[in-house]
Amino acid sequence: MPSIRRAEPTGPTAMIPQRDTDDARRVSVDATWGTLQPMQVADGVRTVGELEVIDHLANGHPTVDSRAADQHATATLPSAVSIPHTAAADRIDELARDVPTVLFCNGPQCGQSPTAIRALLDAGHPPELIWYYRGGLHDWMTLGLPTEGGRDATA
Repeated sequence: MPSIRRAEPTGPTAMIPQRDTDDARRVSVDATWGTLQPMQVADGVRTVGELEVIDHLANGHPTVDSRAADQHATATLPSAVSIPHTAAADRIDELARDVPTVLFCNGPQCGQSPTAIRALLDAGHPPELIWYYRGGLHDWMTLGLPTEGGRDATA
């Protein structure tokens, strides 16, 4: 069986995809940073894809950007609020208790939302009320889906 290895980083990496300055429909993604994350973060937590996230957003359900606040300020999913992974357990009361909340970060190689999810579970949040969008901002942007400037959960 062949050995499977990721490409080595070529230099400074950008965790957030960058829109082409000549054509905003085109996105440059650096795929060489981070550590690949599992598809299933924890028992009872549902992993979702773009179609489920789009439906979730269309229904006005909560979406949390668990990346660092400076990353959220650059670009985020529409209507996503910022609850950084380092503050997830402390801000557990801000999560909905009647519908699932989608948590996302930079993409399949980013550990911020898995860290937030584990912290929320350890703090007692029900796993069935957490949806993990593993594709994160990388997959969202590379599929040409809309982003907006970030906002804080208290805004």
